[in-house]
Amino acid sequence: MVRRIIEIDQEKCNGCGACAAACHEGAIGMVDGKAKLLRDDYCDGLGDCLPTCPTGAITFVEREAAPYDEAAVQAKKAAGDTLPCGCPGSMTQTLSPAEEAPRHPAPQAGCPGSQTQEMGHGNPHHPVPPAAEGPVSCLRQWPVQIKLLPVEAPFYQGAKLLIAADCTAFSRADFHQRFMRGRITLIGCPKLDEGDYAEKLTEIIRRNDIREVTVVRMEVPCCGGIQRAVETALRNSGKFIPWQVVTLGRDGNILD
Repeated sequence: MVRRIIEIDQEKCNGCGACAAACHEGAIGMVDGKAKLLRDDYCDGLGDCLPTCPTGAITFVEREAAPYDEAAVQAKKAAGDTLPCGCPGSMTQTLSPAEEAPRHPAPQAGCPGSQTQEMGHGNPHHPVPPAAEGPVSCLRQWPVQIKLLPVEAPFYQGAKLLIAADCTAFSRADFHQRFMRGRITLIGCPKLDEGDYAEKLTEIIRRNDIREVTVVRMEVPCCGGIQRAVETALRNSGKFIPWQVVTLGRDGNILD
């Protein structure tokens, strides 16, 4: 079948391994110091790897390729297979409270920015230590950018999603407590980011047990793109999930 799939320019690839770490399907590995698409049927065509490439070596192409085989990917994960690069940046992690953290954590290799993590902040199972002072972050996972987030991760299970335009957090001092608390946060800017978020959001909602969705946007017209992407994703996912839209004025006041 002809479908969208990634292509890696070997001349541009600098061998950093960031794309292999970002590919949660295990489709990309490091071979002879260069990133390589190992199997067509492991590539879902969503492009989590694209924004991580510092040299622009990865692009989408339309070509004859085997269809994405989710069952094969899940079987590989269940078997505990790892990427040829062995990069720990591709591992999902749950962070414990500070007082339960190991005294001698293992050193990390690879790009830490691509490492998926579940935070203790705002999580009732991971309370903040009593010694904490001042405002506390309610961010519960990393990364937060829609383009960098995987389509499947443990923190999505049973989650309430906050899908917010990235300007919104700067308009209100209480954004963490009012909107992020108890939610998994996804942010983006439809005016600055290339492409449409709808396809990736559809897969996140379809593949995970999402309980509800809250969209927070600014009153400016360009923010309508993030709302439309969520509406499309909810419709295309085939699921009925409670959702709401909160619109903020430029002064941070809630308009509706």
